[in-house]
Amino acid sequence: MNSRRHRATGQIPADRLEIERTTLHVLPIEPLALGEERLVGSDRTISFNAVHYSTPPGYSGAKVWCRVVGEEPSITARTNSGDLLEIWRHQLSTPGVPQIIDEHYPDHPDGRSIHQPRLQPRSEAEIAFVGIGPGAGRWLKEAGPAGATRIRAKMARAVELATVPGNDKVDQALGLAATTGRFADDDLLSNGTIGWQALGR
Repeated sequence: MNSRRHRATGQIPADRLEIERTTLHVLPIEPLALGEERLVGSDRTISFNAVHYSTPPGYSGAKVWCRVVGEEPSITARTNSGDLLEIWRHQLSTPGVPQIIDEHYPDHPDGRSIHQPRLQPRSEAEIAFVGIGPGAGRWLKEAGPAGATRIRAKMARAVELATVPGNDKVDQALGLAATTGRFADDDLLSNGTIGWQALGR
């Protein structure tokens, strides 16, 4: 029947299939219900909705899938035997507030040292900036690799700004900026940006 001309369309189904194949796409090998595909970094975390979530040991470099189940991000991975297994569920978080579980780093006494290497500020300006809080430290670690310019001027501006609303709000804004890769001159203060919102303006 595939070689007979169709009464309604007037076309031969076998010929029509060759035309329609050009508009079809290949289905994913893995079920879509697993969620969004992510690659586990060397720090054992994935980024999902601009938030870093840690994974148990043994999955660095592996492909995993992440989806929200209820109010919890669920991470699924393929085991050595080839089976799919949910390896962890986290609390749902927001950008700038990573979910890092200490037990995912049993080889590090403080749990987080692999994810957040210790900063060693040297100048007075660096000491004052890092003193704002952990978000400032995260911003300083990310700014250089991200290719940010005028880093010292931005640090000085943040220290100056922290005297108005206080360290906490500026630190939150810096943490959000670091997580989302926002290092432009006006990202901390521009109306409508994450920094301005974090400062409650």
